[in-house]
Amino acid sequence: MLIEKQVLFQLFPFYNQNSLHCYKAKATITMMMMMMTMMVVIVIIIIIIIIIIIIIIIIIIIIIIIIIIIITIPNNKPDIIIRDNKNRACMLIYVAISGDRNVMKKEAEKILKYKDLTIEIQRMWNVKTKVIPVITGTTGTISKSFRKYVDNIPGNHEVRELQKTAILGTAHILRKVLT
Repeated sequence: MLIEKQVLFQLFPFYNQNSLHCYKAKATITMMMMMMTMMVVIVIIIIIIIIIIIIIIIIIIIIIIIIIIIITIPNNKPDIIIRDNKNRACMLIYVAISGDRNVMKKEAEKILKYKDLTIEIQRMWNVKTKVIPVITGTTGTISKSFRKYVDNIPGNHEVRELQKTAILGTAHILRKVLT
């Protein structure tokens, strides 16, 4: 009440307790204070709405980024992954049996096809990553670089055994089809 009287005296120097103008001045000040309170409430509501809109926009941007990452790497399922934490290396091994004429073509296709995944794994895991295609023909045909690729895989692997497995698989399929 004391503040109201001070405001009244500043706004209406002719203010007098007994005068008729007193009630009009009080009503005017009360209305002005109510309007100012309403304006503050409206400003606060507008600020809250803007903050909510900004949060929604940020969530939409994050969802779009996640979708883009998922869509940009369509070939993201290698046959075998070997991760060596000690040497900070990762090998993506792809195994395929193709027609004898397409062995070299299939090797190049696998290396190019999984280049994006290699880059993404290097970025995410902070390791040196390489693609190792293990491609043989249906009759055991191999490319010139096949031995180099197989030597990169840890363990003891015999090229003859891999060729034998491809030939036996082809024979099994032919037996099923021809009988």
